[in-house]
Amino acid sequence: MTIQTMVTLLGEGFLTTLAIFMLTLVGSLPLGLLVYFGKKSRILPLRWAVNVYISIMRGTPLILQLMVVYFGPNLLFGLTPPSNWRFLAVIVGFIINYAAYFAEIYRGGIESIPVGQYEAAEVLGYTKYQTFVKIILPQMIKRVMPSVTNEVITLVKDTSLAYVIGVVEMFTRAKQIAVAPDSPGMLAFVVAGVIYYVFNFIVTVIMDRVEKKLSYYQ
Repeated sequence: MTIQTMVTLLGEGFLTTLAIFMLTLVGSLPLGLLVYFGKKSRILPLRWAVNVYISIMRGTPLILQLMVVYFGPNLLFGLTPPSNWRFLAVIVGFIINYAAYFAEIYRGGIESIPVGQYEAAEVLGYTKYQTFVKIILPQMIKRVMPSVTNEVITLVKDTSLAYVIGVVEMFTRAKQIAVAPDSPGMLAFVVAGVIYYVFNFIVTVIMDRVEKKLSYYQ
């Protein structure tokens, strides 16, 4: 196998890694906020259900959750999944897992904001919705950015767990290349590691710039 062929195959795997990464963020970041609202709901059954959900997501391995999402519909309900269910199951599994973590991060950020800010907004005639969107949410985003950045970096590496249900992302592709008859050996893992590092470096730079733009919220 030539170096060019190896890089091409790893590039194809990286596109799958990137898709998992982007779709997970698009789904889990807003869902985490909804989960937070559910955790703080005055409806007791809803609050209990959300707390159980968060406990399960944080207390069991992501790799196990992916297997449950993929095999569950058939084993529990006898449903025949669609042809693209492997990839969809990965996205669903990642989103519900990371949403639970983001919900707890949001909770920490929101609860760290002084009560006086709510009282001041009430005096100014703001509704609860206006108070949250215009005053609380921007400050919360600023406060949780370091924690969110850590989770995003972890997500980049966690994408390699997609292999457990047969989704071929970059790390799985590297393993396939390494065991091929004309394999370049460990070089495939070295190149994959460099790609992961560069991707994480870019993500870190982007997140740092976002955090600096929010620095006026002190």
